[in-house]
Amino acid sequence: MQLNKQGLADKASWEAAGFSLPEFDREKVTEATKENPFWIHFGAGNIFRAFQANVVQNLLNRGDLDRGLVVAEGFDYEIIEKMNHPHDDYSILVTLKADGNVEKTVVGSVVESLTLDSENEAAYGRLKEIFAKDSLQMASFTITEKGYSLVTGKGDTIPDVAADFEAGPEKPKSYIGKVASLLYARYQAGEKPIAMVSMDNCSHNGDKLFAAIGAFADKWTANGKADAGFKAYINDPQKVSFPWSMIDKITPRPDASVEKILKDDGVEGLEPVITSKNTYVAPFVNAEECEYLVIEDAFPNGRPQLEKGGLMFTARETVDKVEKMKVCTCLNPLHTCLAIYGCLLGYEKISEEMKDTELKKLVETVGYKEGLPVVVNPGILDPKEFIDTVLNVRIPNPFMPDTPQRIATDTSQKLAIRFGETIKAYQASSELDVNDLKLIPLVFAGWLRYLMGINDNGEKFTLSADPLLDTVCPYVADLKLGDTVQEDKLKPVLENVKIFGVNLYEAGMAQTVTGYLNEMIAAPGAIRETLKKYV
Repeated sequence: MQLNKQGLADKASWEAAGFSLPEFDREKVTEATKENPFWIHFGAGNIFRAFQANVVQNLLNRGDLDRGLVVAEGFDYEIIEKMNHPHDDYSILVTLKADGNVEKTVVGSVVESLTLDSENEAAYGRLKEIFAKDSLQMASFTITEKGYSLVTGKGDTIPDVAADFEAGPEKPKSYIGKVASLLYARYQAGEKPIAMVSMDNCSHNGDKLFAAIGAFADKWTANGKADAGFKAYINDPQKVSFPWSMIDKITPRPDASVEKILKDDGVEGLEPVITSKNTYVAPFVNAEECEYLVIEDAFPNGRPQLEKGGLMFTARETVDKVEKMKVCTCLNPLHTCLAIYGCLLGYEKISEEMKDTELKKLVETVGYKEGLPVVVNPGILDPKEFIDTVLNVRIPNPFMPDTPQRIATDTSQKLAIRFGETIKAYQASSELDVNDLKLIPLVFAGWLRYLMGINDNGEKFTLSADPLLDTVCPYVADLKLGDTVQEDKLKPVLENVKIFGVNLYEAGMAQTVTGYLNEMIAAPGAIRETLKKYV
C-alpha cells in the first residue's frame, strides 16, 4: 500500500485496513482548482495538513466545494520536494481520540504544492499566476509568529529583508518579501481584492501580517520600486484585508507509535524525513480530535461557506474575546500549572498528570473557581464548556505525547498574560476580592521553587529554556531544602510587573507567595504536602 495516486487506485486494500478515502473526483477537482484557485495556504506543516486540509476534504466529500487547496512552502523547500511531490500531495491524518479510538484518513484535498522560491522560475511564475486570478479569495498562513518578524532578536533588520527593501519586488529573498511581491503581482493585475489570513497561534495575528507586508509596501513605493498606488492598495481593507483569527488544535511531531499502527496496516514508505533545516516531517500527521478556528469575517473577494466544515466566522471583537478566553483562562494557564508542577513531581507526560488527585484539583480550581468569574463570554464558544473539554478530553488524552518540560519553556514570558490578566480583573472588580485568589499565588510559588532545579525528591533536574533564567535563578540559587527564604530577598522578582503582569506587593500576594515557597522547600516531599494542604 503506497501513499500516492497509483497506490490509492487499490481502494479495497485501504478500506479493508480501516482508512477513510477521498470521496470526490480528484482529477476533476485538480483541474478546476488549477484553473480557478480560491485558497492558497503558506506553510505546509502539520497543523495545515491535520486541520485546514481535512476541513476542505470533508467539504469536497459532501459536495459543498468543487475545488481544493494549493499549498506553498517558503521556509523549508524540502517538505514539498521530499514529502508532497513523492506522495502526489496525499497525506494521512491519524486522529487520536481520548477514548482510545484511532481514525485514519487519507487526505487528498491538496491538489497543487509549490515552493515559495523566487529562484525557481517555474514555481514562482505559477505563484504569480495564481495571485493574478480573479477567483483567488484568500491566502492563509501558518508560518509561526517568528515568520512575520522583519528584525533579528537584537532589533536589527534581517539582512535579506534589508536587501529586499532596496531591490524591490522582482526577486525577493525574504519570506514576507516574496509574499509582498505576489500581492504586488495581484495589484498589477487590476488591484484585485483578497483576504490575507494569518492562522498562526499568536494574538492579533492579522495585525502582525499587515505590519510586515505594509513595511515592504512603504519601502518599495518610497524608493520607486513599486507603483505609488501599491501602498494605498495594501492599506484599503476593501481591497486587501488582514483578518484576526484564533486557532487551537494539538498536532505533535509524528509519533513512532502511530507509524507502527500504519505499518502494521500495510502502508509502505512511512519513514520520516529530517530536512537540512532540521524539519521533522512524515507522510502522516497525528492530531487530537478537538479543533477550533475562529476567523474575523472580512473577505473582500467573498469566501465559500467554510462554516459548513466547522470554521467559525465572526466580528474582530469576538475573535479577540475568544483569544483572551483561551490564553488567559481556559487553556494556557492550566497548561502552565501542569508544566511547573509536572517538572517538580517527575512527570514526563502532561496526560498522566490528570490522574494525580492534587494536580487535577489544582487546574480545576484555577480554571473554574479563580479564572472563570472574570472571563468575558465571547458568545461563539462557551468558556465553561471549553474548560470542560480541555480538562476532560484534551489534556487527559493518553495519545498526546506532550511533556511538562516542553510546556515549561519560556514560562517567565507566559505568566503575565496567563495569570496577570485575571489578577488585574479581580483588582478592577467591585464584586471580587483579589485575596480570594489562593491557587494562582501557589502557581507563582511553584515556579520559584522550580527555578531551584531540584525536584520534590531532592534530585536535580534540567530547567527548560527561558530568556530570563540568568536574571531570576540567582535569587533562589543558594536555597537548599530546609532553608527559609526572606521575602525581601525575592523582592526584585516579586515586584517585576513584566514577569507577573502585576507588582505582587501591590496586589497583596508577595507574602502569600513567599509563604507557599517556604513550605515547599522545607524538606523532600514538601511540595506534595503543600499541594495536599491547599488544593
